[in-house]
Amino acid sequence: MDWVIGVGAAMSLGGLAGVIGCIVAAMRARRAGLDDAEMRTRLQKIVLWNMATLGLSMFGLLLVVLGIILKG
Repeated sequence: MDWVIGVGAAMSLGGLAGVIGCIVAAMRARRAGLDDAEMRTRLQKIVLWNMATLGLSMFGLLLVVLGIILKG
């Protein structure tokens, strides 16, 4: 079950990288000085990306826990 833990850890790290990317994208959007409509559109895309990366991280952590339970 070591491979399950490894895959889960990689998924969690990928999700963490995605969340950091969302933070960077939101800060760039804020600094761009966009009007309200453009800012809303950009932030909606960032929120969708954020939810997807949080889901990826959650499933990765689920695999890590499952691998630890099945290993022991």
